Amino acid sequence: MSRLSTRFSELKAKGEKALVCFVTAGDPSADVTVELVKTLARAGADAVEIGIPFSDPLADGPSIQAASQRALETGMTTAKTLDIVRRIRAEVTDLPLILMTYYNPIRCFGLEAYAKAAAEAGADAHIVTDLTPEESEDWKRYSAANGLDTIFLVAPTSTEERIRVVAEISSGFVYGVSRTGVTGARADVPVELQGIVDYIKSHTAEPVCVGFGVSSPDHVRSISAFADGVVVGSSLVDLIHRERENPNLQQLVIEYVSGLKAATRA
Repeated sequence: MSRLSTRFSELKAKGEKALVCFVTAGDPSADVTVELVKTLARAGADAVEIGIPFSDPLADGPSIQAASQRALETGMTTAKTLDIVRRIRAEVTDLPLILMTYYNPIRCFGLEAYAKAAAEAGADAHIVTDLTPEESEDWKRYSAANGLDTIFLVAPTSTEERIRVVAEISSGFVYGVSRTGVTGARADVPVELQGIVDYIKSHTAEPVCVGFGVSSPDHVRSISAFADGVVVGSSLVDLIHRERENPNLQQLVIEYVSGLKAATRA
């Protein structure tokens, strides 16, 4: 079993839902990213998404766009992101690590070479935000050959047929987008979200996790009632940036994330 499959099986046995946290590689630095991911694991995160900075992050809202730009300005690259993954994996052996990216960085690296390099670094899965099912055959072949899961996204505007297609080809979990638009912290959980998640679950045995706009324990608690996990990104990225000069940054992250994790057990 993959690390992701193992983690979800363990959580199901305990009656918990997954907390997936997102950080941008290299924001504020490579060294801090490594320490942050280790801190997230200690705080209770069940998996971590590491964003590969990209110059045209069309699905990301202002917080993650800004984080990507800051990381690019310090010289972060796809290869350096894989080095971050390698450093984390050397110290944290069981935490599922998911790389979140766009298709362009993978194509520039070379699909086969990239899949091999990511697996060797210790990655478990990818979310390739702008990769459609119709164009995924080559990537899916190389990723599967290297033991990597590919997680596809389902939007609130996805048709029933589209949901069925995505549910069939996703592995690791299916990413349910909570609302239309880009990433970013929000104040509410859309009332129609449970129906979307239920429909996805009727077409796949893979877990379904919900992200985009999740920022508080109340959000996590509400979504955990019907989904298998939640993804928290922009609010955590904002916290890291806001407190980047604070010597207590790691402790602040622990306090925030442990509160979110507690809500998955409610």
